[in-house]
Amino acid sequence: MRRVICAVAVMLGIGVLTLPAYAQHATKKDVAIKPAPSVSQAVLEAWNDIGRKLIAMAEDFPEDKYDFKPTPSQSGFAEKLLHAAGANYFFTNLALGLKPPPEEDPKREKYKTKADVVAFVKKSFADGAAAIKTRGNKGMSSLVVDPDAHQETRVSDLAYGLIEHSGEQYGQLAVYYRVAGLVPPESRPKK
Repeated sequence: MRRVICAVAVMLGIGVLTLPAYAQHATKKDVAIKPAPSVSQAVLEAWNDIGRKLIAMAEDFPEDKYDFKPTPSQSGFAEKLLHAAGANYFFTNLALGLKPPPEEDPKREKYKTKADVVAFVKKSFADGAAAIKTRGNKGMSSLVVDPDAHQETRVSDLAYGLIEHSGEQYGQLAVYYRVAGLVPPESRPKK
């Protein structure tokens, strides 16, 4: 008799413990699964996300520190932003059937103020987003010639390469923030 009571108690305990998991599973089954984003939507989301992060840094970093360098041999903060934004046109121009930019890095002398740099960073990401929208899903799989690699590449792969490049620049700029005694916008507590 004791065995039966113990077995019933164990089974009831297991039932009580598994009931929340079952209820959660049943609820998930009833919710429709969202479809995957289209190729152009996925590229656009990634492009806009890294753009948002770099724009936030450009707007947030104090203007009096825009030429800050963690070490003398490194580029200044503004130069890193200009490099990232200028590189975007190696995607945007090719995606739109134009020649790549003549120079890799826009000159700091051309973008003298924080407002000039912020405006250029915003424009480069807006122009890239417009190119992605213009190409659409079908255009993301079309081929362009990467002039640096002398190789055909899909427009989507070219976009992801520049998204990755912007992510690398973001990571480096996060270090600039920390060395300058500041906290990057993405690392601050969310409100």
